[in-house]
Amino acid sequence: MGGDREATKAEKALHDQTDILPLKKLLVVFATLAVTLLVSFIDQNGISVTLPTIAADLNAGATISWAGTSSLIANTTFQMLYGRFSDIFGRKAVFLTAIGLLSLGDLLCGCSQNAAMFYVFRAVAGIGGGGITNLAMIIVSDVVTLEQRGKYQGILGSMVGLGNVLGPFLAAAFMERATWRAFFFMLAPLGVVVGIIAFVFLPSKPREDSFKNSAKKIDYAGSLTSSLGVILVLIPISGGGAYFPWNSAMVISMLTIGGLALVSFVIVEWKFAKLPMMPVSIFKNKVIVVLLTQSFLFGAVYQSYLYYVPLYLQNAHQFSVIQSAAIYISLVVCQSLFSILSGQYISRVKRYGEVIWAGFGLWTLGAGLTLIYERDTRPGIIVIPLLIIGIGVGFIFQPTLVAMQAHSIKSRRAVITSNRNFFRCAGGACGLAVSAAVLQATLRANLPPEFGDLSNSTYSIPQLDEQDMSRVLDAYMAASRAVFILQIPLIGLCFLGCFFIKDRGLTPIDDEKNSATSSASRDEEEGPSTEKQPGNEEQSSDGQILSTTLSANPRGVDRRTGSP
Repeated sequence: MGGDREATKAEKALHDQTDILPLKKLLVVFATLAVTLLVSFIDQNGISVTLPTIAADLNAGATISWAGTSSLIANTTFQMLYGRFSDIFGRKAVFLTAIGLLSLGDLLCGCSQNAAMFYVFRAVAGIGGGGITNLAMIIVSDVVTLEQRGKYQGILGSMVGLGNVLGPFLAAAFMERATWRAFFFMLAPLGVVVGIIAFVFLPSKPREDSFKNSAKKIDYAGSLTSSLGVILVLIPISGGGAYFPWNSAMVISMLTIGGLALVSFVIVEWKFAKLPMMPVSIFKNKVIVVLLTQSFLFGAVYQSYLYYVPLYLQNAHQFSVIQSAAIYISLVVCQSLFSILSGQYISRVKRYGEVIWAGFGLWTLGAGLTLIYERDTRPGIIVIPLLIIGIGVGFIFQPTLVAMQAHSIKSRRAVITSNRNFFRCAGGACGLAVSAAVLQATLRANLPPEFGDLSNSTYSIPQLDEQDMSRVLDAYMAASRAVFILQIPLIGLCFLGCFFIKDRGLTPIDDEKNSATSSASRDEEEGPSTEKQPGNEEQSSDGQILSTTLSANPRGVDRRTGSP
């Protein structure tokens, strides 16, 4: 039987992939990661522009949203797996595999002859894209000290924003000058090029075990139950009410089996897995629990804005795709700029708490200001809430990851990163599903009876006379407002969660030192007559790390800065 202590022993037995690089090598490695991440997000966000044309070409008007859903579900499903796989097989090998999957998926998307093929190949690309996002952040934590990590991860965060902007513009350009297939045929060789660059320049520590021995370390039961559970839960959540009734036998059975699979996954990770993908002991640390919850919630809100703000601009305002992308760029520019600035600030002052507070505060303010949107709101007014939200997003995405890593031992660095990304992506999938349900319900309630079928189509509005068009656009405005209202309490909960986050600075938690401290603390509690058994020196949980730190420093004061 596994357990916390056995899991910690297995983690420490993994080969250490830390490789702090000199500045020149670091800049080359970092540029490689940044470009790869940029390509991944161009792929992920450029597709939204191409969907109406693809739907017409592949005769998939009623199901085309599954192109995004399949990619998001596949991305979420594999998030947890990447952390442990990179621990076992090495960061570079897993990173190159992810790049290969993204390139293959894009190539096959361009060759798709029907909707089913396209959805499957988007899922393949989603698996690769999820791995690139995960491994880029993990590799940065290997080659940069915790004190400098915020600075570099902040720049990586700006690549996410840049990809969100360039994706729609590039896709629109290819649609205008060539075809939607050309967009994917461009991405595939681009992925191969960045893969070659990564192969040449990324550092790699040779694996100490053979491939056969490494494969034995995989948590097969956990991988199976988590994948099955996530897929069977997210498919009905994403399609329920739109493609199949919530009370249908398929939805009920998938949710039931998926829920049981997730319960089984928790039991496997808690009791049996020797090298768990989601160590249950991380949930003993209150700060990590709060940060994971925030990741789920802000993932839901961010993904909803990414999809439904352009939809509001294109439907309620009748802006073109290029016009809506140009307005939305205000959010992304602020996200990129303040992601860099927040990283610089964290690395300079060695604190992250005030950045997270400011980020969620500004994001909540911006979310509230979206309620000023009307059908006739001028673009100059529309961008004001987007600018504020963008600043908040820039202060949140990477600083929350730095905070989680600061509260974790080094041997769990990859697992913490992959689990954080899993919660964020799962939140995004659930947020899109709930927002879609709210949008459709509000549309049905507000559309004129003769146009009720439009509630099932969010991509195009038919040509109508002026009076009917005004009534339909009013209904779309009401539906968009309902979606924006939904986001306010979700991001507000994230802001309230800041009360439970303690800033412990950027002093790394040393595995061995804290293991000894935890062991000594247990010996004192058990009394001097307790015989020290082998393995007592091992650290048993992240929660004990936090309690040990606070007991040795009862005021919770950072000894280097004197700050609480």
